[in-house]
Amino acid sequence: MSQETAIESFKKFQHTWVEQLQHHLNHLRSVQNHHRNSATGDEERLREAVERVMELCREYHRAKLAATDKDVVGVMAAPWSSALERSLHWVGDWRPTTLFHLVYTESSILFESRIVDILRGFRTGDLSDLSPSQFRTVSELQCETVKEENAITEELSEWQDDASELVMGTVSNLDQRIRRLAEIVHRADDLRLRSITGVVELLSPLQQAEFLIAAAELRRGVSGWGSSHDRRRSANV
Repeated sequence: MSQETAIESFKKFQHTWVEQLQHHLNHLRSVQNHHRNSATGDEERLREAVERVMELCREYHRAKLAATDKDVVGVMAAPWSSALERSLHWVGDWRPTTLFHLVYTESSILFESRIVDILRGFRTGDLSDLSPSQFRTVSELQCETVKEENAITEELSEWQDDASELVMGTVSNLDQRIRRLAEIVHRADDLRLRSITGVVELLSPLQQAEFLIAAAELRRGVSGWGSSHDRRRSANV
């Protein structure tokens, strides 16, 4: 398979994957609403719906891993993303620590909207109701992720420092250098998957659903705004 074909194949996969993600998220919202409105709730259905979304995340990770092995430079260029999305990328995709900011933000927003019930002693069971133990675990996981992010950033910086040799054609082991870049991207993608998995595992089923829906809405919002901006720029050329 040629490099161009590898990237085009991943672009097609990504388009289908986004549609599947939206389908599973719609199902997750439906199950979440049923859980909220039911007297007894149905945590098993919630767990199953969450697992479908997580399996989709793992599928994306596997597909990107294969694409990176075939054309890491093309993956880093991310032609399937808008200019806005690329401006926000860290090592070719979203920054893992974004997830922790999302947890804190969603928890704060929901807490403010439910503060009366919370002060009355009612347990909401959602992200506004994170326990001290959960907050502590989120903080610990965030610190670990920041350390790994910094280490990968430093490794990529070292790789880029030698870029002049690539441009001047003085590198004798070009294939080895490209493989090293692929390894860096693999580490970053692995951290992304481990981060979202770690956050989901420390939450309750209802909190997991809220978190995954919020993360998907953030992704869709940035993608939609970026695509719209790209169209306006093209129209003005």
